[in-house]
Amino acid sequence: MQHRSLFAVAALAACCPPQARPAAVGPGAVVEPDPVDPGPSDPGGDAVAPPSYDQLARLDFNRRAAEEALPLFWRTDADGDGALDPDELVGLWGWDGPAMATLVADGRFTPAFAALYRRLVGPPAEDGLDDGERRRRALLRDELAQGRPTLVETDLTTASAEDRAIVEHVGRAAVLIERLYARQSGTLGFAAQLAAADAVSRMVFFRNQGPWCEAPRTEKEPACSALPARPRQLSGLYPVGLQAQPRFCEVLARAPNAAALMGHFSVVVDGDAAGTYRAVPYHVAYREDVEAVAAELERAAGVITSAEEQPFAAYLRAAARAFRTDDWEGADQAWVDMGTRGSRWYLRIAADEVYHDPCALKAGYHVSFARINPASLAWREKLEPVKAEMERALATLAGAPYKARAVNFKLPDFIDIVLNAGNARSAHGATIGQSLPNWGKVAAAGGRTVVMTNLYTDADSQAALLEQTSALFCPATQARVSADPAAALMSIVLHEAAHNLGPSHDYKVKGKTDDEIFGGPLASMLEELKAQTAALYFAGWLAGKGLITPAQAEAAHVRDVAWAFGHIARGMYTADGTPRAYSQLASIQLAALRADKVLVWRPEATAANGQDRGCFDRELPRWKASVDKLAKRVLAVKGAGDKKTAQAMVAASVDAQDAWAELRAVITERWLRAPKASFVYSLRR
Repeated sequence: MQHRSLFAVAALAACCPPQARPAAVGPGAVVEPDPVDPGPSDPGGDAVAPPSYDQLARLDFNRRAAEEALPLFWRTDADGDGALDPDELVGLWGWDGPAMATLVADGRFTPAFAALYRRLVGPPAEDGLDDGERRRRALLRDELAQGRPTLVETDLTTASAEDRAIVEHVGRAAVLIERLYARQSGTLGFAAQLAAADAVSRMVFFRNQGPWCEAPRTEKEPACSALPARPRQLSGLYPVGLQAQPRFCEVLARAPNAAALMGHFSVVVDGDAAGTYRAVPYHVAYREDVEAVAAELERAAGVITSAEEQPFAAYLRAAARAFRTDDWEGADQAWVDMGTRGSRWYLRIAADEVYHDPCALKAGYHVSFARINPASLAWREKLEPVKAEMERALATLAGAPYKARAVNFKLPDFIDIVLNAGNARSAHGATIGQSLPNWGKVAAAGGRTVVMTNLYTDADSQAALLEQTSALFCPATQARVSADPAAALMSIVLHEAAHNLGPSHDYKVKGKTDDEIFGGPLASMLEELKAQTAALYFAGWLAGKGLITPAQAEAAHVRDVAWAFGHIARGMYTADGTPRAYSQLASIQLAALRADKVLVWRPEATAANGQDRGCFDRELPRWKASVDKLAKRVLAVKGAGDKKTAQAMVAASVDAQDAWAELRAVITERWLRAPKASFVYSLRR
């Protein structure tokens, strides 16, 4: 299997590589191995023992492979010998590289791999570079180092011919979605400017889906760019001239045709008269690309012959129609039906989330492809009988004018991710729960909620979590931290369920939606704040009903604080000033817990790692009262459309330069000592 994809080579032969980059440039540049030689031998011509590949520790091997833009990953040291073995090496999806057959043959590494390994052991080649270029590449290596390559591997070695064909066609569609998302992000065409010999730049471009650095230490460094010229970061969704205006999103909101310009499935272009703008539907603006995606989805539907997967085939055909028309209601309903009728596959291929957009309005194209994990049944049994009660509980917290409504949403499916692409493929971290669609009749009827169960479950991620929390928690609180994924799973389930409860995106106050009341970025943050605060609230609520144990609730509480630490460490705003929704909600939550002396900073105490001075303790007896108060405030803001109070929350807990801001700086420094997971995808066939 070629390393340029986790799918068969033929699966991608008919379409362009990600970002439509030539094979000689971009992250997909083929790395030619050194000429194959007969291998080491003694003077008499007899072969000697093969070398032991133990000069790089496993994490260092994966780091250096990323720096050299090689789609290779040392999955685990299965035999514990500290050396890389042939059966421990896997290839990755997304960019080109040497074929595995040239690196491993007959269960042994080839001389070509030996030459490649020597390159990884040595320092990056920088002969002939001036000081400015050396510094730029050093910054790019630091950018990559802040993301730890983290493997998501799927085994299809025993899959049916139908399943293999499904994966093949979805893989082609995913490549096309990467191109569409590049158009939306304003990066299409930049990849062709990358130098073939500049591996670190090509890797940063692939990981970040653009030339700009995103990691906390480097995102504000002017020289940190995969392109030496560092192009201005402009969205592909709005005219360049419009984006030059300060607060340009507000300009759109004041336009006579604001409703059309703020639509989720359109590109804004210049109008006929100066200073005017018009909306062009995605299926018109991106006609050639959406047609290619639609055709690939129809081919995928055509290979499905099994009766049990006909709902999946129906979704694929409905999604193809939606790409051609931007009318997503039929596809959304088919997607929900696919889950209800028991498909073994999970696929969401659509334009959905708005966080990539500086105005938080335009839906980004993405692919989340997975298999259904049957473990969700246990949570459905717990929550299905009480979801109406959960709605009434949030309605009581919200108060007038919000009134409890009938809730018909389906509780989360658990899924094991195979592949993320486009807006779903983040440089750092990944979505671990999602409730979609965000708008329309299907959303109002409950939509579909999923929880990704195979992310952050690897040993490297668990070890990193404990390292990070031990630098911030005092010993007594650290003793309550569990790296078991189950400790975080409950909050993910509750967060996603809560998106379907209480005042959400389509709820209106005096005829206006939350986007219209609060503005896109603030509306998005408030919806996530509502969902995560509801998750904090419902953990205790479920324990009070005996549906979970107090110990389970407590484990979730501690992980929720750690989750908030992680998002705070990303910073409140991106380098261009766009609000980070999760970071801001995390800061608001922890500021509230701190004000109520639930989260207590002990400046003279030593953290659990035995090294850092000053640490946080969590005072459990005060937890419920503080969370109840916060939940009531947040739900009331959403329910009443209270923009003034929402802005005051941001001003006090996000923007104020006070003692809490100083503590956030401590959290950031300590948390970022460990790199964040940067997910890479592989498929065993």
